[in-house]
Amino acid sequence: MSSLFDQSALVTLAERLVAAARRAGADAADAIATRGVSLSVEVRDGSVEESTRSEGDDLGLRVLVGRRQAVVSTNDLAGDGFDALAERAVAMARVAPEDPYAGLADPALLARDVPDLDLIDRDMPDVTVLEARAKAAEGAGLAIAGVSKSGGASASAGIGGMVLVTSTGFTGIYAGSRHSVSMTAIAGEGTKMERDYDWSSTVHAGDLDDPEKIGRTAGERAVKRLDPRKVSTRKVPVVYAPRVAGSLVSHLVSAVNGASIARKTSLLRDKLGQRVFAPGIRIVDDPLRKRGLRSHPFDAEGVPARPLAIVDDGVITTWLLDCATARELGMTTTGHAQRGVSSTPSPSASNVHLEPGRETPEALIADIADGFYITDLIGMGVNMVTGDYSRGASGFWIENGVVTYPVSEVTIAGNLIDMFGAMRPANDLAFRYGVNAPTIRVEGLTVAGV
Repeated sequence: MSSLFDQSALVTLAERLVAAARRAGADAADAIATRGVSLSVEVRDGSVEESTRSEGDDLGLRVLVGRRQAVVSTNDLAGDGFDALAERAVAMARVAPEDPYAGLADPALLARDVPDLDLIDRDMPDVTVLEARAKAAEGAGLAIAGVSKSGGASASAGIGGMVLVTSTGFTGIYAGSRHSVSMTAIAGEGTKMERDYDWSSTVHAGDLDDPEKIGRTAGERAVKRLDPRKVSTRKVPVVYAPRVAGSLVSHLVSAVNGASIARKTSLLRDKLGQRVFAPGIRIVDDPLRKRGLRSHPFDAEGVPARPLAIVDDGVITTWLLDCATARELGMTTTGHAQRGVSSTPSPSASNVHLEPGRETPEALIADIADGFYITDLIGMGVNMVTGDYSRGASGFWIENGVVTYPVSEVTIAGNLIDMFGAMRPANDLAFRYGVNAPTIRVEGLTVAGV
């Protein structure tokens, strides 16, 4: 396991690959090396259904000849074929279409310091520990009155590291760990079954929710969904539970992605600097959050990561940019490049959250005489060019400020621009996912039922 944390050998390989590319005629090059190990256990009805382990190292090389680029990758780390690999990549680049925006990051923009984000838990559990976690979650779920079956439980752990070396002199290294536990419970019998789930994923095992709590929550949620009703079509306030509220923030993240802006495929393409959300709304991307699920000290081009308010006081303040999309849009990269070993960089968000409001969830719902509380969303009927929004949903009906009976087979519809402007967040923000939001109320959506 110690070799996983010592990535000096990967640095050497990446440096050799970049040097080979320059010898082969590349004007510029960068190399990414990744190393990872993961272990997972799945159980059902108290028995292990599957146990898997994977580990491996991979190398990716990007070369540029003028404004033409190519990418090659390999998992052969012997290094004997690096010259041939680099020569092949340069030959590919010479016949590739010219991209006026391709290129490495300006050396002046590269990270100088790498902050410690506490992303490594060096205690990697073995199969016995993971099996115990999964069985504990399943047992707690099955113990809930009304739960009839297990949909399975799982536990996993993994550690991964990345090295980036560029021909402009940048060398960066970071690594992170991940632990998770999940359980799916089934309640009811025959044709009147309902299922629900809960899960926890963290960087450090000590931050995981207790497996028994995961199982109990899954079981209780499944039982609450029994005997759902249908509702007639109407326009009402809709309240998103936290586990689905993040989907609204994810739509925003997609809409402010620089690649979508450059392609003119975003509903927000003309909204930079404009108020789209209500005053006071703030949405932040924070790649430097300690122990964050998507935290990283620098991006895939070596640009330092930094917190960024995508929306501040309701105003769209920025796009998420890598170097290429920034050049195309006449802007400067925001340090949001992401890349695999076999792909060129592209913009992507990290830890995103909608800052909480002042009202409790109960206060947010209190004045709703007739409304819908959503706990699950189905399908992806969202047009990111026009903003038209239509998704299947299930949850609970709200009557006179109280969450009451379960409902299912419902479609909710609206337009994202209108929804963004009508969002009201509660004060119950918790950091559990890559994209986090508190309970959100949205006015005037169409709920289509029977």
